[in-house]
Amino acid sequence: MNVANITQVIQNPELMPSAAAMATKSAGTEFAGAIEQALATVDNLQLEADAESLKLASGKGNLHETSIAFDKADIAMRLVVKVRNKIVETYQDVMRMNI
Repeated sequence: MNVANITQVIQNPELMPSAAAMATKSAGTEFAGAIEQALATVDNLQLEADAESLKLASGKGNLHETSIAFDKADIAMRLVVKVRNKIVETYQDVMRMNI
């Protein structure tokens, strides 16, 4: 950024939010991607637990492996719920802030 650009930003404050919005958008897409990946992982664990239960019901599965699959899915779901609750709590705190 050269001196002319800095002078334009100082004289025209509306230019500043666009740069901040670009940085926020980039961080937002990274965060959204991380959340999507985590939810996909939880979904896969749930599907694996379902598959193990179907194998067990048909007599081809192992009770120990089924129990482990259910525990993995349960722990992952609990973690997602806790993260979701923390995000909502943080959002509510930000909305309560005075400007």
